[in-house]
Amino acid sequence: MSETHVLIVEDEENLAALMRGYLEKESFLVSTLYDGSTVENFVQNNQVDVILLDLMLPGKNGVDLCREIRQFSEVPIIMTTAKVEEIDRVLGLEIGANDYVCKPYSPRELVARVKVQLRGAKVKKKDKRGLVLRVNQLCVQNKKGQIELTGVEFNLLHKLHSQPARVFSRDQLMDAVYSDGRIVSDRTIDSHIKKVRKKLKALDDHDFIQSVYGCGYKYIEKP
Repeated sequence: MSETHVLIVEDEENLAALMRGYLEKESFLVSTLYDGSTVENFVQNNQVDVILLDLMLPGKNGVDLCREIRQFSEVPIIMTTAKVEEIDRVLGLEIGANDYVCKPYSPRELVARVKVQLRGAKVKKKDKRGLVLRVNQLCVQNKKGQIELTGVEFNLLHKLHSQPARVFSRDQLMDAVYSDGRIVSDRTIDSHIKKVRKKLKALDDHDFIQSVYGCGYKYIEKP
């Protein structure tokens, strides 16, 4: 377990040190960041297996960070916060967080939650029947080969692939693909989906992306 890397993003240094101590006792490799503006770059340039992400941070808050990280990574994210309102918990999970812990919490409970997320991620990695998305290379591969995608195509597939069987509306897919907030038509998304489908057919005859009439699209894993 010594190679398992946990990133703590917490501006309360005493709390971060406490969390770090408990995790290191379990032989995790631990990194700590105290400012939200440094997180995205760190995750893009380092292999991180789990992120403990505080909601309220200087530089950039946890909600924005979670959304941004989900554009390029499926790393498990456990959000931590002193806010206990139900709306905050729902928001945290809807933006892509895997779990949510309210302060004050037991450090041992947090370690247990980290282990749960690692087990879930390990199960996903064992499934070799579907597609493997390579973020840094903007490509998709399986046992049969590899194809390259454009940035827009990759982000679109990544969004669908991140939550199999969930139906995403065209508006949700637009937000995932065009983070600058530009306005595009439904036909633009449909056109990109058509191109991604055509490329995926070169790897497998399975229809990974399915349309849901009047709603949007969903990713279906290979049985």
